[in-house]
Amino acid sequence: MAENKKLVYFLCTGNSCRSQMADGLLKVLGNDRYEVKSAGLEAHGLNPRAVQVMKEAGVDISSHTSDVIDPEILNRADYVITLCGHADEHCPVISNKTVVKWHWGFEDPAKAIGTEEEIMDQFRAVRDAMKSRIEQFVAEGR
Repeated sequence: MAENKKLVYFLCTGNSCRSQMADGLLKVLGNDRYEVKSAGLEAHGLNPRAVQVMKEAGVDISSHTSDVIDPEILNRADYVITLCGHADEHCPVISNKTVVKWHWGFEDPAKAIGTEEEIMDQFRAVRDAMKSRIEQFVAEGR
């Protein structure tokens, strides 16, 4: 890892949708300024709808794996960003006091109901909201 890269660790409950989308977006939008990792309190597998909406946005996350939080990465991170309330409330204790922990809450698109198109629209809305937040994070030079 290059010395100047900041490590960003995105966390959610199952590491299947939100954290995966955020991971892919920051890797693309961050212009190689970040080492990006994602994980969950549990590993639920990669959600195919998340893969699809990211592909529509030109971001390929199809090779991502669903991982459980690694305490070593957690304590080495510059930023730990939780993306759901459950992960924010149940995040393991971070012993490294220099880690910046933020909560960016986004609705879980995997819980969307309705027609397939309505569900996909929820995935797209979360993706687009995350993209805006990540663009802001990168613009602020974090």
